[in-house]
Order: sequence, then structure tokens, then C-alpha cells
Amino acid sequence: VLAKSSKMIPVMLMGALVYGIRYTIPEYVCTLLVAGGVSTFALSKTSSKTISKLANPNAPLGYGLCFLNLAFDGFTNATQDSITARYPKTSAWNIMLGMNLWGTIYNMIFMFGWPNATGYDAIQFCKQHPEVAWDILLYCLCGAVGQNFIFLTISRFGSLTNTTITTTRKFVSIVVSSLLSGNPLSEKQWASVFMVFSGLSYQIYLKWKKLKRAQKKRKST
Repeated sequence: VLAKSSKMIPVMLMGALVYGIRYTIPEYVCTLLVAGGVSTFALSKTSSKTISKLANPNAPLGYGLCFLNLAFDGFTNATQDSITARYPKTSAWNIMLGMNLWGTIYNMIFMFGWPNATGYDAIQFCKQHPEVAWDILLYCLCGAVGQNFIFLTISRFGSLTNTTITTTRKFVSIVVSSLLSGNPLSEKQWASVFMVFSGLSYQIYLKWKKLKRAQKKRKST
């Protein structure tokens, strides 16, 4: 969660560095408030046992993998924005089809590309436990339905908005889970909550202001 909470930052950096997308200073401020708030909340909630695990010899590998994940994630989202901008007629389902088609090809190669690949073990498991096929089917259907909303958001509002939504959803889940489990939030955690919702509120205000300017411009023309 801590790594994913910073996903908005690589999305903006990749968009700016690779595709020349220009973000305003207020947008950077909103992103830093949300990412910083979620990160601070997660760190203050982390137990000493978990922190000790982060200091083990595999920590550099873990941090490196997180960095690669965020970098590729940011590049993917920035590319989706670039495709939407360059080809306005590209629909959400066109992007969804392309992503899933290539993902399926890569996974098929990885799972069945050599004799001892993991895909054969998965098929064998399904043969031994046929009832699991329904769970897999239900999981795939839920994922497909969810992807519709994700790609519609990306195509209409941009990947940064989609990333903000997913990050906020994770953050709200953590806060609600903490409150329902009877774990009171510390002052530092409440400050983090304030940071996140300040960033979100400011972002909503900026979008509302931008919409008002666009409407005013259309009326004047």
C-alpha cells in the first residue's frame, strides 16, 4: 500500500518526461498532499515487527522491485494518456482490448512457453479440483467488469484521475478498517487523513474552476 500510494508521482513524472505532458503547480501540490498523506498514515500504522522485516538483507531487492513496478506503471498510464490525446477516436474498449490482448500473449508464453512452465501445474490443479473453475470464472468476470470502469475513467478523465481514485479507495479502506476494528487513530494519522482530503478537495476545486472557465469560454464564442 505504501508503494502504491506514491503511484501518482511516477504517473506525472513519466507523463512530463516521456510525453511532454504539462501539469500545473497546483496539480503537483495535490498529488504530493495525497501521496504524502497516505504514505505518512501507512508508516505510522506500521508495526515494529514489520519495520524490522524491512531491514533484512532482501530489502534492496524489494525496494528495487517496487521502484520498477512504479516506473512501468507510470509509463503505462502516461502512454494511455498519450494514445487518448493523439487518437481521440480511440475508445476505452479499444485500449482495454489492446492491453488484455498483449497481456494474454505474454502470459501464455510465460505459462506455457517451456515444458516445466507453471501453466501446466495450474491446469493439473484444475483437473484435480474442477470446482475451482467456477471461482476462476467469477474472478475473471468481476475483473472484466471492473476494467470497464477503469478504462472509461482513463479515456474520459485521464490516468492521473484514475490513479487518484484507486489510491483514495485504498486509503479509505485502511481508515475504515482501522476504525471498525477498534484501533483509534493517532494525531499523526488524523493529520495524514487531513492531508489526503485536503489534496482531494483542492483537486476537485481546481477541476470545478477549470470547468467553469471552459463553460464561460464557450458562451463567449
